[in-house]
Formats: sequence, structure tokens, C-alpha cells
Amino acid sequence: MKNYQIIFSPTGGTEKVANAITQNWLQVGTIDLSVPDTNYTDISFESDSLVLIAMPSFGGVAPQLALDRLSMIKGNGALCVIAVVYGNRAYEDTLVQMEDYAQNAGFQVIAAISAVAEHSIIHEYAAGRPNLDDCKNLAKFGDQILEKVSSNDFSRPSIPGNRPYKKAGTGMIPKAGSACTSCGQCALKCPACAISTDKLKVSDKSKCISCMRCVSICPAHARKVSSLMTSIAAAAIKKACFVEKANELFL
Repeated sequence: MKNYQIIFSPTGGTEKVANAITQNWLQVGTIDLSVPDTNYTDISFESDSLVLIAMPSFGGVAPQLALDRLSMIKGNGALCVIAVVYGNRAYEDTLVQMEDYAQNAGFQVIAAISAVAEHSIIHEYAAGRPNLDDCKNLAKFGDQILEKVSSNDFSRPSIPGNRPYKKAGTGMIPKAGSACTSCGQCALKCPACAISTDKLKVSDKSKCISCMRCVSICPAHARKVSSLMTSIAAAAIKKACFVEKANELFL
């Protein structure tokens, strides 16, 4: 059996979670859904593979861009684990949405995980997560999944969420200030190709998915979202984020 992870991790939190889950899996290959130039229709898995699909939750649903790229991949009946990563508020319908897209792509979902990582915009929420304890916890989840596979138990887990899914909200659009050095890293690394090399300081509102990669990778820390809007958003979800959420495994 070959092991893989398919990840969409604009700011790194989802990648940390995925690596923790697969820590004890052998020779894990990685497919990065954030690379626009990849021909995802050429990616096809062996039927005896075990594949982790990990994505962040944006407002209670998965990024449509990542789902669309996943839908191009051929699962061919490979066993699949879906993992949602969220900033300690709620993941709502993200897991069932991922489950549907994974199954439509030909994967057989046998487990699901919800994991907490530092909020990509309001960093005070779930700050520093996944931490060491989280990573140990997630590695145990990965071990339990391997045990399920080794016992030839390919049953479908009961996964929380609603169908139809909640409607995706409108995100905040980052832009660059005077500190911008025009290095072009934001345009080069944007998963949605929302930043033009001709207009580096702004993002195309019709393409930007508010993933915050450009903010996180800017070497000059020049790209930001509105501080006023961030403060309003922080206040709106403060109650929901007050208690630290635990990671969950659905087998």
C-alpha cells in the first residue's frame, strides 16, 4: 500500500496537521492543491493507496478552489481520510462537503478528522496550534486509522455536517501598503492567481479567496487586511472561540 497526502495549506497550518497525522505512515507522497500550474487531471491513484485529504475551513465550508482541483483527480477506489483544519470557531459543513467531493472523485472515505490550527486572520485565536500535544494527538489518530486499514475495516464513518451546505461568506481582501518592495512573491505564490505582477499592491476581488497566503509569506510584512474589519470579525466570533476546541477523529 502506498501512502499520500493531498493538501491545501495557504498559511501552513493545514500542512502541519497533515504531517502530524501521517507522521507514522511510511513514504508519504504529497500533492499540493495550491499550485495553479499543476495539471490535476493527470493525477491518478492506485486502488490500494491510502490518501489523506486535508483542507482548511473558511467560514464553515471548504475553499471551492481546492474542491474543484480535487474533483479533477482520479481516486480509483483508493482509501481516503478527510481532515478539516479550522481556527477554533467551527467547521460546520466542511467535512461532509469534503466527503462528497472525495467520493465523487473516486475515493473511498474510511475516516475523518477535525483539527484546530491558529486562525489565519485573527491570530489570537488558537495561537500556536497545532502545538506539541496536538501533534501527538493527531499522530495517534493516524495510528488508529492504520489499525483500521490493517484489520480490513473499510466502513464509512458517520461525519457531522449538513446537506445542503451552508453558503460561503465573503472574505476579506488583502492589499499592500507602502512597505511593499515589489518582490513579486505574493503574485508567484497566490493559489488563485489573484495578484498580477503589473499590480502587486492589490488583489483581484473576483479571484481572491481570502486564504491569506500573500499576507503570511510577504517578506516585508506589507500585505494586510483591514484592521477595522479584522476587529469586527474578532468580536463577532469571540464567544465561539473562547473555549479551546479539541481535535476529533471519526472512525
